[in-house]
Amino acid sequence: MSYLNTLLDKPLKHYAQWDFLVFTLLTALSIWNGQTTVFYVLFFFWWNELIRIIIDRILFKRNKNAVLVGNQSTSIFGSFIQMGVYFIFIVVFFAFMANWNNDTLILINMKILFFRNWFFNINLIFVIIERIMIHSSDQPVKVSFGVFTPNMLVLHVSIILGVIFMFFVVRNFPETFTPTNLFGSVLIILPFLLIRAAVQYVRMRY
Repeated sequence: MSYLNTLLDKPLKHYAQWDFLVFTLLTALSIWNGQTTVFYVLFFFWWNELIRIIIDRILFKRNKNAVLVGNQSTSIFGSFIQMGVYFIFIVVFFAFMANWNNDTLILINMKILFFRNWFFNINLIFVIIERIMIHSSDQPVKVSFGVFTPNMLVLHVSIILGVIFMFFVVRNFPETFTPTNLFGSVLIILPFLLIRAAVQYVRMRY
């Protein structure tokens, strides 16, 4: 109970926990409403990192408690190149090619792609507001740019995991892993949540 009180009392100081909790809650609601796919998760991770890169680059110098870690570079050119490659791959492969014979999944993915999934949209809005508030209130935060940031690592691993799932799990059990099958949706999304939780835990500890 004291941990919950701490989260509620000083939410910005525990932004990593709130970030994960909100993402998990909205994803769970999306699953319940049959609107979650592998593309949903990967595209959110992509947007989450892009938002972080842009806002951090613009605002981190105004945050006296922001610490630049990693290679100490503030250039985002390499990050944008990497994100561009990921965008093409995630959209082309996970939104369309991997579901070419499944009109239902393609329709759901298109709604996500064109911001017609409100669970997805609210999640992105929360990420934007949260990141801006972190810097505007001078919260201690570690900032890094490049291709091996914590969020980028989540994206790296998630894409690999997504490919494995699409080829060896979803395609072999198409009736189980559909947005309308609650059990199947939970099973397919759970590993991505665990990856994100693990990275958040490491970031909080170190």
